[in-house]
Amino acid sequence: GVSHVLTLALQELSLLCKRDVNGVGILYDLLRSRWLQALLKIYECLQHYLGKRPAPVTLQARALSREVVELLREAPPSGEVKELRRLLRSPHFKAALLSAHDTVAQKDFEPTLPPLPDNIPENEEAMRIVCLVKNNQPLGATIKRHEITGDITVARVIHGGLADRSGLLYAGDKLVEVNGVPVEGLEPEQVINIL
Repeated sequence: GVSHVLTLALQELSLLCKRDVNGVGILYDLLRSRWLQALLKIYECLQHYLGKRPAPVTLQARALSREVVELLREAPPSGEVKELRRLLRSPHFKAALLSAHDTVAQKDFEPTLPPLPDNIPENEEAMRIVCLVKNNQPLGATIKRHEITGDITVARVIHGGLADRSGLLYAGDKLVEVNGVPVEGLEPEQVINIL
């Protein structure tokens, strides 16, 4: 994938760097940057997701079921036809299974990102909006208050945890907002409760 191509490019640039070719050092540093590596991980995950995203065959399974029942009325009577008609007309099948299918099939489960805040300082180098979906698993990162600035920062990312696997959080990252709640002035324990 893209990570493999980037690795090969870095190996090639490493050789050129040793020969001191103009601009190669800057390009080498850019391609080695953590934010680009994380961006490429996101890109590969999205490509994988888009390639394998399941889609319902129909959005209206209940209507299709009714059509099949009508067609079965005209079919030659047999044990199988009678049983299929009975199953398709059963309230549990119609109400629970087909209704649930139609509800899920018509929803859009794509993640939505919140809009960027209006009060972003212009001297800020870069700000990332990170969306991590947790179930019952821990985030896999610790936070602390920066000794000089007082900002809440990521102290460390635990190997193999959700934050590490996502490639989106790094030690030293400043937290500005968590779940829509600004963290400025909060204690790390309060931020943990929001997480």
